[in-house]
Amino acid sequence: MTLEHATYCDELVRQTAELRSHLSGADLSAKVPTCPDWTLRELVTHVGGAHRWVHHIVSTKAMEPVSPEQVAGRGGPDSDDAAALDAWLAEGAELCATALRDAGPDMEVWSWTGMTTTSFWSRRMTHETAVHRADAAGAVGAAYTLPADVAADALDEWLGIIDFARAFKRSETPLGEPGQSLHLHATDAPGAEWLIEIGEDGFTWSHAHDKATVALRGPLADVLRVFYRRLPADAPSVEVLGEAAVLDQWLSAASF
Repeated sequence: MTLEHATYCDELVRQTAELRSHLSGADLSAKVPTCPDWTLRELVTHVGGAHRWVHHIVSTKAMEPVSPEQVAGRGGPDSDDAAALDAWLAEGAELCATALRDAGPDMEVWSWTGMTTTSFWSRRMTHETAVHRADAAGAVGAAYTLPADVAADALDEWLGIIDFARAFKRSETPLGEPGQSLHLHATDAPGAEWLIEIGEDGFTWSHAHDKATVALRGPLADVLRVFYRRLPADAPSVEVLGEAAVLDQWLSAASF
C-alpha cells in the first residue's frame, strides 16, 4: 500500500534535510562509491535538479515531455561554495514539495510513464531522494536508516519500475529462469516480506512468506539498499540463503 500524498511531500523535504546533513564538512569533489561516475557535488546537483524539474512539470501542469534544459537553475549554483549548494538543495526540495501539495494527489500531469497524476511524482521524488541519500551517506561514512513504511514503499515502487522497464524492453537481460523465486525478509520490520516469482513473461510479486530459490534477510533499509545495488549482497548486515547466483542475476538484470 502506498503512503498518502501529503506524507510523501513531507518525507521529500525530510529526506533532503538528511541529505544536506551528510554534506556538512564533506569534500564535495570526493567520488561517490555507489555512483562512481559522480562526485558528491554532482550527486547533489542531480537530486536538486530533479526536484526543480518536477516542480516545473507540476507547476506548469505539463501534458508533454519536459526537457531538463527547460528548467532554470537545474544545474545548481555557479560557485563551489558549500553553503550556496546547501541552500540551493533546500530551496529546490521546498519548491517541489509545495507544488505537489498545492496540486493535490489527483491532478493529471506528464511523467516518463506517460500520463499520470501528481501522486506518482510525490512518491517518485521521495524515493529518488531517499536512495541517493544512501549514496551520500556511503560517500561520507554516515549511518543510513529509513522509516520502515518509507523503506517498504520504496521497495514496492522499485519492483513496479522494474516491471515497467521490462515491459518497454529497456533491458533484454533475463531476470532469471522461469520457476525461480526470491524471498526478501526484513528482520526488523514485522510483515515486511516480498515473494518474487519469475515466469515466462516477466515476474509477479506479493507480500508473502514462502520458500524461494533464494532468500535475502536483514534490516529493511539494508535489504532495500541491496535491491537498489547500493550495498553488496555479501555485506555483513544481510544474509543470503539458497542459490545466491539467482539473486546476483536479478540484481544485474534489474539495474538501469
